[in-house]
Amino acid sequence: MTTRAQLLVVIGLACVLVFILLLVRRRQLQGKYAVLWMIVGLALVPLALFPDLVTWIAHQAGIFYEPTVIILAAIAFLMLLTVHFSFELSRLQDRTRSLAEQVALLKAELATREVGVDAVAGDESDDAVE
Repeated sequence: MTTRAQLLVVIGLACVLVFILLLVRRRQLQGKYAVLWMIVGLALVPLALFPDLVTWIAHQAGIFYEPTVIILAAIAFLMLLTVHFSFELSRLQDRTRSLAEQVALLKAELATREVGVDAVAGDESDDAVE
């Protein structure tokens, strides 16, 4: 990789990291996801600064085509991200179901109280007529 390409990759990573920080600052991205993306961004910095590192990793892993290392790392990351989001989705579905049940119970209780108030108000109006 040429020095110019390395510089371009480092600048691109810096822009992405600043963008993530801006999203957190605007409260458009939760902190736990920002930490995840910051770790990914910071993990890519050494690869951008030292492109021979990819060659060394590929050699140690017995991979003959160096870009395959990056593709394998990206696939592994995406699989972990998918599992994490599946976990979050399952948790949110459970919370939604629980909240829907609580709302239904509160509505039933409110309806019962309204019927009780109407019955009491009806008794008072009967007393006023007599």
